Amino acid sequence: MKKRRDLLLAALGIFLVWQIIAMLVNLPILPSPVIVIRTFFVELAGGLAYHALASIWRVVAGILAAVLTAVPAGLVLGGSSRLNRLFSPIIYLLYPIPKVVFVPIILLFLGIGDAAKIMIIFLILFFQIVVLVRDQVTALPPQLFQSLRSLGAGRRALLRFVYLPASLPAILTALRQSVGTAVAVLYIAELFATRRGLGYYIYLNGSTLLNYPAMYAGVIAMSLLGLGLYFGVDWLEKILCPWKFTDETASPPRTTS
Repeated sequence: MKKRRDLLLAALGIFLVWQIIAMLVNLPILPSPVIVIRTFFVELAGGLAYHALASIWRVVAGILAAVLTAVPAGLVLGGSSRLNRLFSPIIYLLYPIPKVVFVPIILLFLGIGDAAKIMIIFLILFFQIVVLVRDQVTALPPQLFQSLRSLGAGRRALLRFVYLPASLPAILTALRQSVGTAVAVLYIAELFATRRGLGYYIYLNGSTLLNYPAMYAGVIAMSLLGLGLYFGVDWLEKILCPWKFTDETASPPRTTS
């Protein structure tokens, strides 16, 4: 409850500062938040919802593709020192490269449809998840595996009951760190030869139609998309990693003298 209240107060503070700056600037390029919010709800009944759904589909598809491929890859690399030595140089070469530089190349190979935009998001998330999951697995204490192997656990059991649960926090951390970058790159990707998506909507209204309230409404929609993904990861973490959340308000047990 306190976190929701703090978020609400922060949002009100941002809109208050926005209102003051809009009054001081007094130019059409910076409408007041009241006008933008009203335009946002009007545009939802029009084309904004259509563009938002297109962007949501691309982001969610890219995230799912990255998780379904990067998690097994990270588990395998972390559990096999030989494979890790083989593929680590490749990962270290590709991981630091800003994936946005691949946008023109991907568009050339995959065209201007959804596949290219999903692939861009996939590349951003894939290397983040692979590296964090691999490092999490390699950091597990060897005594844990020795105890389980003494009980007859095979490689499949270790992957299911040790590697994967231990890697869940790393997976969710990678998602949390990458969703903002994924949405930003999605905006760039949706500027190239497309007529669907929030990036196209923002650019069209801001640079072509000069409809600045609608442009800011698109910015709000894209911000809500990023916030929704971020808080969605938090929600998943509470469900999948309940051991990380304890009742901090609980009082310690009393001791009797």
